Amino acid sequence: MALIDLQNISKQYDIKVILKDANFTLNSGQRVAVIGQNGQGKSTLFKIIMKTVEPDGGEMAIDRSIKIEMLDQQPKFASNLSVRDAIENQLVELKSAKNEYENITNKLITEYENEELLRKQSDLASFLEFHNAWDLDNMIERVLVEFQLKQYEFKDVNMLSGGEQRRVSLAGLILKKPDVLLLDEPTNHLDVYMVEFLEQLLLKNNFTLLFISHDRYFIDNIATSVVEVDGGELRRFNGGYSSYLEQKSQILSNMQKEHENLLRMVKQEAHWMQHGVTARRKRNERRKAEYFDLKQKAKSNPAAIRKMSLELQREQKSFNSEEKQQNRKKMLYELDNVYKTLGEKELIKDFTTRILQKDTIAIVGPNGTGKSTLLKIFMEKLKVDKGNFKKGDFQIGYFDQQREMLDDNKTIMEIFCPNGGDRVILDDGRNMHVFGYLKNFLFPKEYLDKKVGVLSGGEKNRVALALLFTKRVDCMILDEPTNDLDIPTINILEEYLQNFQGALIFVSHDRYFVDKIAKKLFVFTGNGHIMESFQPYSEYLEIEKELKELDSLEVEIAKEKNSVKTVTETKKQTKLSYKDQREYNNLPKEIEDLEKIIKELNDCLANPKCYEQKGIITLSTELEKTKEIYEQKVDRFLEIEELIESFN
Repeated sequence: MALIDLQNISKQYDIKVILKDANFTLNSGQRVAVIGQNGQGKSTLFKIIMKTVEPDGGEMAIDRSIKIEMLDQQPKFASNLSVRDAIENQLVELKSAKNEYENITNKLITEYENEELLRKQSDLASFLEFHNAWDLDNMIERVLVEFQLKQYEFKDVNMLSGGEQRRVSLAGLILKKPDVLLLDEPTNHLDVYMVEFLEQLLLKNNFTLLFISHDRYFIDNIATSVVEVDGGELRRFNGGYSSYLEQKSQILSNMQKEHENLLRMVKQEAHWMQHGVTARRKRNERRKAEYFDLKQKAKSNPAAIRKMSLELQREQKSFNSEEKQQNRKKMLYELDNVYKTLGEKELIKDFTTRILQKDTIAIVGPNGTGKSTLLKIFMEKLKVDKGNFKKGDFQIGYFDQQREMLDDNKTIMEIFCPNGGDRVILDDGRNMHVFGYLKNFLFPKEYLDKKVGVLSGGEKNRVALALLFTKRVDCMILDEPTNDLDIPTINILEEYLQNFQGALIFVSHDRYFVDKIAKKLFVFTGNGHIMESFQPYSEYLEIEKELKELDSLEVEIAKEKNSVKTVTETKKQTKLSYKDQREYNNLPKEIEDLEKIIKELNDCLANPKCYEQKGIITLSTELEKTKEIYEQKVDRFLEIEELIESFN
């Protein structure tokens, strides 16, 4: 069912055409990613849907019965409002509906034939079910923890940073679950663990969603389709980001001469997705299948859990001989047993490493663990408290989120040609016309005379990165370089970084970017500890998740054993109950019958005449269900046998 339908929508600012005869439809349950170069009309599309901007022409049909809400880039809150209150204030309607449902339920105890009350109860139940609002207090608690807002729970929300305020606003919107949710760069200011939590909520609760994002893994995991805004047109592609790349590559192949550079970049991106991510996913799927199989067996064997944990930890560290092979390269940094504390928080503890000439290192981990502090140590803006820190004689190029290298009062031309002229010399020695160079960073010619101060955040980032690649440096240090960049610009950045001949050290929460660029990780694991790994970041996170599951499983098994022990000690049971004895007597025959059924199904699946007649999907489904029941019966039989042994 179409909730939003835009037909032949046009919008123009002065002489710039933003949208031209654009069509867009959003159906219930769809999650649509909107991508494209900054300034092409992504935000304008959102504003038209939110009715804060009027289109110049076209027709809009938006279902009047639905509620559409949007995450603002700079949310505003009432004064004297705590973080918890700011979230709860967005949930007034849900809490009111829940109270009304409970009141009606109590009335129905005596008025159980009241049809009007029954209808109201049914409507309220459907409303609460859709908004997942049966247990709001627990959900509020969970988002406070997962979005790292618990420590600010009773603090004035207006005293928080811009990124923290966005997390508060996002938390309220997610819990509120409007009929249609519009999100503009929802993963900005979220670390990878928060992004994973957000993904789980959006998928589990079946949101209808329209979102702008540069996080390509987030798009791939969440989107049911991708809409690209380009030249005033909206082009729709089925599936997530990897599917978009395949379809886009095919379209560009048909327009090769016009789009040679763009085609090359899309093909590079698609090739990396296909040979890097997909191959790794297949390997992960195989390992995960083995892991789940072992986990089932491990439930009754704590030793197996510990063995599996050790194997996963070894895989997570995944040290190899790469560093030994690099010993002959120039040493840039040497850190030996380094410590750093800020206030009462120990951020870096006993860290030892060496950084060589062509190392490409991503510094990753949760927010607030000390990643930017480590960058400042490398930049010699902070000194270590204890340990040895050595820096060689080399030039550093630095990119920070505040863009300190830019002067807002200068034009772009003055920034790149401070001594006059119209040419720039790049870090690889090439001499280029400034416009030809900036065209690579998606700047039109008329931007050369614009002052930096009037540019958007994303445009300033592009200028800063373009300027960085004109410097002759041995090492680049980048702090969140993809923030505020659109995907086309990130692709350009990646290409320059992959061709850079020096060392690269960067902080980023963008999993896709880290996977594609980094050859080594410094992982902040908490309490000041930093682990080195040569794994792709997404694979490291997958193993980390599995280790946490194993820890939970071990705790669960210990609780179950203590519970059984307590029950045994309390009741001093010396024989089976009538129910258990009867079940124990019947189980061998039931297990034997199930084994026969499993054999028959396997035989049928191996016989073309049989599976063509009954249907291979039907047979496979039946086999899986039968196997599941069989495993349950066997587990129950062994459980009762264990109970019998305990009597002796």
